[in-house]
Amino acid sequence: MSMPSAPPGQALAETAGSADRVTGVILAGGRAQRMGGRDKGLVEIDGVAMVQRVIERLEPQVGTVIINANRNLDRYARLGYDVVRDGLDGYLGPLAGMLRALEVARTRYVVTVPCDSPFLPGDLVRRLLAGLGAEAVIAVAHDGQRMQPVFCLLRTDLLDSLRAYLDGGQRKIDRWFAQHRVALVDFSDVPETFVNVNTPEERAAVEARWQRAGP
Repeated sequence: MSMPSAPPGQALAETAGSADRVTGVILAGGRAQRMGGRDKGLVEIDGVAMVQRVIERLEPQVGTVIINANRNLDRYARLGYDVVRDGLDGYLGPLAGMLRALEVARTRYVVTVPCDSPFLPGDLVRRLLAGLGAEAVIAVAHDGQRMQPVFCLLRTDLLDSLRAYLDGGQRKIDRWFAQHRVALVDFSDVPETFVNVNTPEERAAVEARWQRAGP
């Protein structure tokens, strides 16, 4: 894995008309045990569900938005977007959501983001596409210290690979990434991208930050 910068011409080619080539998938299918089992996507930040905060940031960057959820499906559907649940039972983690996204997407790429990160940058998808380059099939955000694997861009022709990996009982996202050419894309200039909410205390801190900064 490397963190290259795409040549200017290549970056332009990758990003031109990018929105209609990308399906945006918001991963909201977890158990949220540290939130007391509450459905994190529906937890509110300043009076608005976190998943809606994420949609507001992601939707202008993609052609289609899909929500991956495993409960409260009717509440998510009322937001006006397609909702898909994991095709595998047992809350198997983000890879199960990614698999379902690859199964239903009708675009060349899928970008995934978690439902509890309301500070997504407006150029997330453009930068991931530019970082993909000519040879990589997965582009993953990097915060300058570590990879952030659920902020990633996947080619949809990875479907068979991911299905075989999960069918084999594997669950670790980094091990599946290691089977493919992965580009790490530097987002160290926008560390707030990766601020998320796992506990009630973190929810309160993020809400305070949101109120200070505004949308």
